[in-house]
Amino acid sequence: MKRIISILTLLFIINACDDGNVTVDAIDFSEGNVLKCGLKDVLYKVKDNQMLFIEIPSSNFTSEPTLTGAPLEVPITGTVKVVYRKYSSNVTSDNLCPTVPDGIPNQIEQWDATSGIIQITVTPIYTVTNAVTNQTKITSYKYYITLKNTTFLKPDGSTQLYGDGNGMFVFGNYTVTATPPALGFDEVVDKSSCDNRIFNFGTSEAMILDVGANFPTLFANEVTTTPRTALLSDINKLFYKQYANTVTDANFCPTLTTTPAIVSDWSGVDGVEGVSGTIEVSTTTLGSGFQHTIHFKKVSLKKGNNTFYLGDDYVYGSFVTNP
Repeated sequence: MKRIISILTLLFIINACDDGNVTVDAIDFSEGNVLKCGLKDVLYKVKDNQMLFIEIPSSNFTSEPTLTGAPLEVPITGTVKVVYRKYSSNVTSDNLCPTVPDGIPNQIEQWDATSGIIQITVTPIYTVTNAVTNQTKITSYKYYITLKNTTFLKPDGSTQLYGDGNGMFVFGNYTVTATPPALGFDEVVDKSSCDNRIFNFGTSEAMILDVGANFPTLFANEVTTTPRTALLSDINKLFYKQYANTVTDANFCPTLTTTPAIVSDWSGVDGVEGVSGTIEVSTTTLGSGFQHTIHFKKVSLKKGNNTFYLGDDYVYGSFVTNP
């Protein structure tokens, strides 16, 4: 009889411990996407009557992709917060995002993170924007967020280190739409009035080809039977720039002006013979002059760790020289 009573007592203690730890073991927000409050720098996830949110400045979500194994790390501090809440019934964003949050359902428990690291892995999301040429642009960025070695202060004053065996706890994916390069150019390019650079201007954007001393050879006043070619390199350079306002040739000659400000600055990726990064020029006669038509074959542009693909065959445009 004593043995039976001992077993029952042990089972009661185990069950009591399980009941007391439900708020610990049941915390799992790995499923679903991360949402953002419209008026606050707060990212959150909701699961039934539970909520986990991070209060973090939006400046931490950059458009610079992280390298493999090297996520951005943001310490949890007094201004960067991680909070877990439990409510009396199912909750929505109305319990967090408005200036005056909804008071129903009632909050019954809150844990505040006192230390730890927020890790952010930044990945560009690409979309094929021209199925004919396979032109591909970045249309959004995905931010994979994990919490590392996070210590929570519980309502009873005790603390708990939360995470898996490596101290990691998955918060989830947060996606932000990006504005891809417009590339709203016509197919008429202009030779610079002060040097041998070749420009194509659009609204608040410019694409610039600078072949330096190779200009006379690449754009010779002779009709071609097969296109002349050159590879992008530190000599044959291609740039794509986005500006805060409209630009003209006057913004580049004789030197680059400081206004309007450059919003985004991309450079052509060096070419590989027979593979990528080729400048192709075909020359015909036009009246008393020669018309040079430029194609970029399998050219990519880069900015930091970002790249985008102009396409298998991108028509840069034509311009005329006179003998």
